[in-house]
Amino acid sequence: MRETEGVEPTSVDARLAARLGELRTEHGWSLDELSRRSGVSRSTLSRLERGELSPTASQLGRLCAVYERTMSRLLTEVEAEPPQLVRAARQPVWRDEASGFVRRSVSPPHAGLRAEIIEGTLDAGAGLAYEQAPVPGLEQHIWVLEGTVEITVENTVHTVREGDCLRFRLRGPSHFHCPGPSPVRYAVMIVLP
Repeated sequence: MRETEGVEPTSVDARLAARLGELRTEHGWSLDELSRRSGVSRSTLSRLERGELSPTASQLGRLCAVYERTMSRLLTEVEAEPPQLVRAARQPVWRDEASGFVRRSVSPPHAGLRAEIIEGTLDAGAGLAYEQAPVPGLEQHIWVLEGTVEITVENTVHTVREGDCLRFRLRGPSHFHCPGPSPVRYAVMIVLP
């Protein structure tokens, strides 16, 4: 977990904390109930909603699954409505220093559109585990731009190298691992069912 004490939270971090609290309230759940559903401790959830902690990719993935949202959709909910043309300098970037993961929302979710595109970068030796699909049946196309990534879907490990594309419908857990020796950079197209 990344502490934000002593650091002024960015407006995105503050809005994310507020949105997490709103979602829990909209569902009528207590912190204890959300903790039971997500596997994130009650105290961590409380600190996330108060903006005292910045969530890790794993924690955000668990919460997105409980709220049946993709991570991009949740992050878009805390940002202004994106324009049709998304300039590179305006594409939101989110970093999880704990896992070595950087996520750029190249084509953020937009009202009336079912697809989005993200760029992911994972450090050599780093891994990301998502315990469940944020939305069951979510379609993903992962195109490796540089490096190699091992992606586990439905207990099958796929080694995806530069130029390769892996596509699937996600219904359960998934795992990304960069075997190295260099970082991996990939594009993901996500299509809602």
